[in-house]
Amino acid sequence: MSQTKQLRRIVRLSFFPEKADAFRQIFRESAPLIRNFPGCLSLELWQEAEAAHVFFTYSIWESAEALENYRRSELFQKTWAKAKQLFNDKPMAWSAYKTS
Repeated sequence: MSQTKQLRRIVRLSFFPEKADAFRQIFRESAPLIRNFPGCLSLELWQEAEAAHVFFTYSIWESAEALENYRRSELFQKTWAKAKQLFNDKPMAWSAYKTS
């Protein structure tokens, strides 16, 4: 019997320093909706220790398919459209499976 692996997702987001508070507000508004999205098991926001305008989202998804369903959703499209206006660098993302 094959078990679906939970997917971990880390996304690095760098903003114009004066736009960091605007991003925090977007995250506060969207986080409860994302956490309740089907397949989302966890969502955290981390802030870079040396650069207050750089953030990481760390999320756990039931599967890669669950993450992809979210990425195709209206919720993602609306949230991303707001956040991307604030970027000062290209976002970077990593997906991984926990091995132990």
